Amino acid sequence: VQFSSNKEYLDTKDLCRFLEAEQGMAHDTALKLIQAHEPSAQGRQQAFLSLDGFSSYLTSPECHLFDRDHKLVCQDMSQPLSHYFISASHNTYLIEDQYRGPSDLSGYIRALRMGCRCVEVDVWDGDGDEPLVCAGHTLSPPLVFHCVLEAIGRFAFVSSDYPLILCLENHCSLRQQKVMVGHLLRILGDKLYRDEPKEGDMYLPSPQQKNVSLNELSDLVTLCSSVHFVDFQTSSRTQKPWEMCSLHEALALRLAGENPGDFVNHNKHYLTRVYPSPMRVDSSNMNPLDLWKCGCQLVAMNFQTAGLMMDLVAAWFRQNGNCGYVLRPEIMRQEVSYFSADTRDSVPGVSPQLLHIKVISGQNLPKPKGSGAKGDVVDPYVYVEVHGIPADCTERRTRTVTHNGDNPIFDESFDFQINLPELAMVRFVVLDDHFIGDEFIGGLGLGLDYRFYVFFCCFLIKTSNVLFHSHMVNIQALHF
Repeated sequence: VQFSSNKEYLDTKDLCRFLEAEQGMAHDTALKLIQAHEPSAQGRQQAFLSLDGFSSYLTSPECHLFDRDHKLVCQDMSQPLSHYFISASHNTYLIEDQYRGPSDLSGYIRALRMGCRCVEVDVWDGDGDEPLVCAGHTLSPPLVFHCVLEAIGRFAFVSSDYPLILCLENHCSLRQQKVMVGHLLRILGDKLYRDEPKEGDMYLPSPQQKNVSLNELSDLVTLCSSVHFVDFQTSSRTQKPWEMCSLHEALALRLAGENPGDFVNHNKHYLTRVYPSPMRVDSSNMNPLDLWKCGCQLVAMNFQTAGLMMDLVAAWFRQNGNCGYVLRPEIMRQEVSYFSADTRDSVPGVSPQLLHIKVISGQNLPKPKGSGAKGDVVDPYVYVEVHGIPADCTERRTRTVTHNGDNPIFDESFDFQINLPELAMVRFVVLDDHFIGDEFIGGLGLGLDYRFYVFFCCFLIKTSNVLFHSHMVNIQALHF
C-alpha cells in the first residue's frame, strides 16, 4: 500500500521506489523483475507487478536471507592460519554416541562434505601389524587405518580447496608407527605438507597453501605439532608458531573465564584446538561461540549430532563459501589491540550496530515431523536469537498465531544492539506452540558483518517460507 498508492499492483515507478528504499537495489532492475516474476501476460506487456508477481519476487532466491555473494570464498585468504576459525570435527569416525555406537567411514565423508578442515584419527595397534582407528577403551568397533586414509584422500578436497588438518592421536607401537608412515606416504603422497618451518618464522603459513594436508605424526610433522599447555606465560616464552595446544573443554572454559584477554592474545600467534568433555558420552556439543570469542581456531564438534550448536557451526562457516575457514575479527588479529572475550559492553574501537528485524508472515508452514496430538493444527511463532559475545546474546519471540499454518501474519519488529558484528550470528526458529512442549518446524542461522544490508527476505522450510524485513545501521550515525 505504501508504494502502490492504494493500487492493487506496482507500476515501474512504484517498484523502483521500493527497490531503492527497501532493497538497496538500482532502479534499472525493475523491468527485469517484472518480466521474471509477473505471471500474467498483460502485466508483463504493460510493465506492472501484481500481488502474485510481488509475492513471487519476495519468495524467490533473489530475496533469500543468505547473501549470494557469500556462496563463494570472499574473504582474504592470505593471512596466517592462526588468524582463521577452522571447521573441526571430534572423533570423526564415530557416527552415534562415544562409548558403544558404531564407527563408520561415512563419518569422515559427511564431515568433509560439510566443509570440515580438521578431522580426528585415533590410531591403535591392530592384529597382523595393521593399525586400527577407534576410540580406546570403549565398545565402539574399529576401522582399518588405511581405509580411513583412503576415504580422506578421496573426499579431502571435494567441498573445499583449502588445507585439511589430520589430527592423528597416536597410540601405536614403534613397529606399527612405521606402518602408519608407509600408509600416509602411499595413500596421501604429495598431498602431505612436508616443508620445514623456518626458525625465525613468527606465524604459520596461510590457507592459500592449497591441496595439501597438515598432519601430526612425529616423523612426518612439520606444522601443528602438539605441545602440552602449561600457562600463557610459558607459551609466550617457549611455544613455536607451528606448535599447537589441544585443550579439553573444561580447561578451555576455565581459561576463558579467568584469563579472557590473555587467551585472545595467545591465539593471535598459536593454534588452539578444543575438544569436548569426556562426559559428553551422548556426543552432545559444546557452544562453539564460548571458545571462538577467545580466538580458539579449532573447536572440535560432534558432526553427527544435529541441533543448535551444529546450526551455529553451519551458519558460521557458510559466510565464506563454506570452505572451512573464516577470518577472525580484526580486533582478534591486531598486535596492538586488546579484546576481552567476556565483555558485556561495547568493544573499544568497534562501532556498535543497530539490527532491526521485522517478522512479517509465513506461508505453508508444515506440521512438525512426528507430531500427532493436535492433528493438522499448527500454532506457529518465531524466535529470533542473537549469538555472539556476552554483550550481544539475546532472543525475542513473536506472538503465537493460532490455527494458521497456511498464512500466519506476525507483523512484529525487534531491535538489537550488536557490539561485535564480526562475531555475531542471528538464528531464526519457527516453532509450533503446544501446551505439552513446543515443537520445531524449521530454522536458519547466518553470520552478521558490516556488509549486512537493508532488504526484504525470506528463508525456506522445504516448500514453506517466512518473510522478514531487516536492516543494520551504525549506531553512531543515529546521533546526526
